[in-house]
Amino acid sequence: MPIFYNIAIKVYYFLVLLFSFFNKKARLWIDGRKNWERKFSPNVTKKKIWLHFASLGEFEQGKPLLQAIRRDYPEKEIVITFFSPSGYEIRKNSSLGDYILYLPLDTARNAEKFIDLFKPELAIFNKYEYWYHFYKKLHQKQIPVYVTSAIFRPNQIFFKWYGGFNRNILSFVTHFFVQNTESAELLIRIGLNNYTNCGDTRFDSVLDLAKNKKDFPLIEAFKGNTKLIIAGSTWPADEALIAGYIKNLDKNWKMIFAPHEIGEDKIAGLEKLIGNQSVRYSLLVNGTKQLNSSIKCIIIDNIGMLSSLYSYGEIAYIGGGFGVGIHNTLEAAAWGLPVVFGSKYQKFQEAKDLIAVGGGFTITDQEDLDSVFDKLIEQAGFRMEAGEKAKSYVTHNTGATAVIMGRIF
Repeated sequence: MPIFYNIAIKVYYFLVLLFSFFNKKARLWIDGRKNWERKFSPNVTKKKIWLHFASLGEFEQGKPLLQAIRRDYPEKEIVITFFSPSGYEIRKNSSLGDYILYLPLDTARNAEKFIDLFKPELAIFNKYEYWYHFYKKLHQKQIPVYVTSAIFRPNQIFFKWYGGFNRNILSFVTHFFVQNTESAELLIRIGLNNYTNCGDTRFDSVLDLAKNKKDFPLIEAFKGNTKLIIAGSTWPADEALIAGYIKNLDKNWKMIFAPHEIGEDKIAGLEKLIGNQSVRYSLLVNGTKQLNSSIKCIIIDNIGMLSSLYSYGEIAYIGGGFGVGIHNTLEAAAWGLPVVFGSKYQKFQEAKDLIAVGGGFTITDQEDLDSVFDKLIEQAGFRMEAGEKAKSYVTHNTGATAVIMGRIF
């Protein structure tokens, strides 16, 4: 089976390489991995801890663990790797890492070179990154491998009759820190009992963000005496539905869009969809545009504001639920906002939980969105109660970081 895996890895690399000629993200993915081993000269006298994240969302999820390691073990160096440019390019200068780089392509040679170069005393992979050669080499060199905030579902290949190769990758893991009981039971089903059910470190992360929010005077001025709907990490399918609603939005309400992708074509498309009642945040900041009573919507055309923007809102819409899967609902919930999202949320435990406790609402079409927004806007008591339920859910599920730190160290 490894031979087919190796072929698949090489084919994947070749396809990304072809795509890189006309796609910036693919080009960053390729260029970031070129000559990676020549870019670093690690301090051989210091012990190192390696943490890997797929992308930016997983980094933010694991950030409390990074902070705890940095705080409790300042003498150790931290190696951070990313799979995706959306994580590396934004966090490549983070003070939480001593060495930050793309994860090299998962080949036996790269795994050997990486581990020999950095010599980590342990490795922590966040949520769902399972790379055969890296796991195998770590296991062979008796370097502990931990998976944090792990979550499993019955339809994953690990639990299929033909998933023996993938189950073998899991066998290299020293300990799993799972998010829920279902994940623990699935591991037991395939003979793995090396787990702790401690929840998701993302709860610790969003509470930390809430305690350290940034203030945005322009947003405060825009809000004034009105109320705000914050639409975060939206995609075109989300934006089309919301645009259909805000054409008749109550005069006491305004909108803020923080789209997932902020390329010029994406922002221009959103402006066209909303109409002349919108303005880009960057134009307000540089003075090109001024706030006036005709502006009912601000479009955030930068990265990094969203988690603090929720503090200004009354309702949150979380994008991705009509395509890739919903984005981070917990950031909004931590601020006591009821969260609304599309129908593709089943892979996200927190979304299912928020619906169950009454702090989250899912929609499938325009009629659903109109109905949910109408109820949340017109019934202030219902809206506030839903927001409190969302916030309570977050605060009652913190503590995973402390459990992980205690078990590993």
